[in-house]
This record gives sequence, C-alpha cells and structure tokens, in this order.
Amino acid sequence: MALDARTIIERNTLFRGLSARTLDQIVALAGRRTYREDTVIFTRGDPGDSLYGVVTGRVRISVSAPGGKEVYLNVMQPGDSFGEISLLDGEPRSASARTITATELMFIPRAAFIALLKKEPPLALHLIHLLCERVRWAHELMEDSTLLTAPERLAKRLLSLAGQQGRASPVGVKVSLSQEELATYLGLSRQIVNQHLQEWRGKGWVSLGRGSVTIADERALRKLTG
Repeated sequence: MALDARTIIERNTLFRGLSARTLDQIVALAGRRTYREDTVIFTRGDPGDSLYGVVTGRVRISVSAPGGKEVYLNVMQPGDSFGEISLLDGEPRSASARTITATELMFIPRAAFIALLKKEPPLALHLIHLLCERVRWAHELMEDSTLLTAPERLAKRLLSLAGQQGRASPVGVKVSLSQEELATYLGLSRQIVNQHLQEWRGKGWVSLGRGSVTIADERALRKLTG
C-alpha cells in the first residue's frame, strides 16, 4: 500500500513532534516521482536540490571506493527519507541513490524548504538533531571497519538491518537483502559472507532464502558482536 506524504513526514524523526500547522506546511511542498527498477535517482556530485521520502519500493544509498568499487551505505524502505544534507547546504550530493525495485518517491524542493525553515525554528532544531545522529552512525561504521572482525561486522549489520527493516516470520526476523548486497554493504567478498552465513545456518542461528537472511537466534549474533 502506497504511503501518502503526511504519513511519511509524521513517522520520520526528521519531523516527529512538530506542530500540525508546521506539518501541513511541509506536506504542501511535497511532489511525487516514479522510477523503474535499477534506476539512478542521483549520483555523487549531482546538485543537492531536494529531500526524498520513499512512498513505495526500495532505494540503495552508496559511494564509490578507490578503484571504482561500490560500497553500500544504507537501504531505504517505505517511510524512510534521504538527501537531508544536500537539502540543507545546497552542496553536491555526498552519495549516490539507485532504486532496487520499481519505486515511487515523495520529494520536497530545497528552495521552498529553506524558505519554510527560516520561519520555523523548531524544524531547524529537529534537523540539527537528525544530522548529529547521522554523523554518529557514520563514525560507528568507520570504527567497525577498523576494530571488528568480518563475522562480527556481518552479525552487527544484520542485527541493525533487522531492527530497521526486518519483518517478523514464523522462524525469526527476515531481512530482505542478498548476500552480494551484504558483501558490498560491508566491503567484503561474497565468498566470505557466504562462508559465515553457511556456518551460522549449520548452528541454527540463521536461515537463508533467495535474496534474504532470516535471523533465528538473535541472542547468538549479539553474543558474537560482544
């Protein structure tokens, strides 16, 4: 079921807790665009001219590492928003966004949003809080790459994705992400990711499906991450 602009705005920490009047003003700025599967929304270096919210579908956020290798940063689900940094500073995009499936996006133009932001201090405070959270999250990813082993990083990322976008099933929490996507997301080879997942499946910690991993023993993965 497609989400409307107000539902996306209200459920996101970016705008949660704002007055109904401010929310109405933000909703009035929103437009919509549709994209086919595997379509570039924007690439790193493109003008930062809008904030996006996922109405339907899924969007992958990534950057290119040295040597041209793509590193996945996040997967956006219905209700998620992205593009906040460029929306605020007007600088070029710091990452790329591409649809994973056919997708419909809500978008809020930067010029109109900045005009509203100048009139609504509570909205500015909310944005500051969100950006600080994103900085902490990026710092955590850097620490993980330096301090954690490959299985520890894999377990931690699976648990994080399960909390963000996992769906309950009779055998555990299902994360819809392929092993190849997980490998690129962590900067590891698919072989290494598959090796650990197969080992965990043998222990009953996870079950594997086509394009998905289901966490059957969350406690075991948490213990692995320390």
